[in-house]
Amino acid sequence: MNRDLEAARDLTVDLAVRAGRLQLERRDTLRMGAPKAHANDVVSDVDIASERLIVDGILAAWPDDAIQAEEGHGRSGGSGWMWVVDPLDGTRNYVSRTGPWSVCIALYQGEQPRMAVVHDPAGNETFSAVDGGGAFLNGQPIAVSSGPPLAEALVGVSFQPNPKTKERTGKLVRELLPLVGDIRRIPAALNLVYQAAGRLDGGVALDTNLWDIAAGALIAREAGVTLGGHGPDFSTELTIGAAPALWEALAQRVRAAA
Repeated sequence: MNRDLEAARDLTVDLAVRAGRLQLERRDTLRMGAPKAHANDVVSDVDIASERLIVDGILAAWPDDAIQAEEGHGRSGGSGWMWVVDPLDGTRNYVSRTGPWSVCIALYQGEQPRMAVVHDPAGNETFSAVDGGGAFLNGQPIAVSSGPPLAEALVGVSFQPNPKTKERTGKLVRELLPLVGDIRRIPAALNLVYQAAGRLDGGVALDTNLWDIAAGALIAREAGVTLGGHGPDFSTELTIGAAPALWEALAQRVRAAA
């Protein structure tokens, strides 16, 4: 079943921007829910309202599509297309006002990612890609950095803040920090799209969920970022991204430490 992916991207951008506007408007009045998987896995009523807005918009246009969504609005479908939605990646940053967050939406056809949008509400930046069509920021093409030497590289690090993953990440940072130019901790989706825009030279994400990385990974790939994990394919357990010239040096160090 064919689909107009450019039209799907336009609608997705609109939904992501609307969700981001809701997040900005309701930030002063949000209400926190009970933690989910662990004490640092927080959720607010704004996460849930944002997801509902996105899912309702998708189903109004494509009622037979499947949806995988972080806050429980998922459903099965019979069209062969699936939407992967993280309505607010970086909730802890959002509620504590200590860093960036984003709205992440990806569209899969079977197992293949075909379209993606990552919107940063505070920065008013919308990253997007269609499979085979390149990557864009606010409608303008973007590309990966040239890839400096490892000792000069700026590397993003993302991880789930549960006790086991924090222990893994601590080991990784201890090994990696003396070898690279510097490290930034950042939510997974923005880690990937900042690589796509050449702001980060590489990045690592540990123990994520598909909705954390699906949209950012397609945008990064379309911008020329090399992606992998323990092997040639990245996974939710380990995602490594880098400019092609930096890839071998960074991947070797990360795999040894992770």
